[in-house]
Amino acid sequence: MKIGIVSDLHGHLPETVVSALQGVDRIICAGDVVRAPLLWELQTIAPIICVMGNNDHGRIEAPFSASPTIGGVKFLIVHRPEDVGVPAPDVQVVVHGHTHIPRNQQIGNVRYVNPGSPTRPRGGSDPSIAIMEIEDGAVVDVRFVTV
Repeated sequence: MKIGIVSDLHGHLPETVVSALQGVDRIICAGDVVRAPLLWELQTIAPIICVMGNNDHGRIEAPFSASPTIGGVKFLIVHRPEDVGVPAPDVQVVVHGHTHIPRNQQIGNVRYVNPGSPTRPRGGSDPSIAIMEIEDGAVVDVRFVTV
């Protein structure tokens, strides 16, 4: 199963992002979409799970956090890394945005992923999204795609 991970679109959905997401089975969006029509466009690619970013209040309808199980992997999705707290014992992957800096870090039994930002990268990073591959209930690959 292939999951596209995006965050911090800030009102823009570049065609390069749409192209990079072709063929994914699900999309996770870690907030700061700013414009609801962007979610509708992403939904035409694959089913989407989106959380509210700090710039989304009053602009999109989404929960503050989400805890789906996708492909047998338990996720916690929030916008800001400081909102993670201590993940529940069954959480295998935390997805967050907000910093606009890509992250793929294993801490104990939990993998932390931030796809970066395709529209406003920071920290010297390139505009990016992430693609995660899951097989048999485990993450087998996370790669960043420059868009």
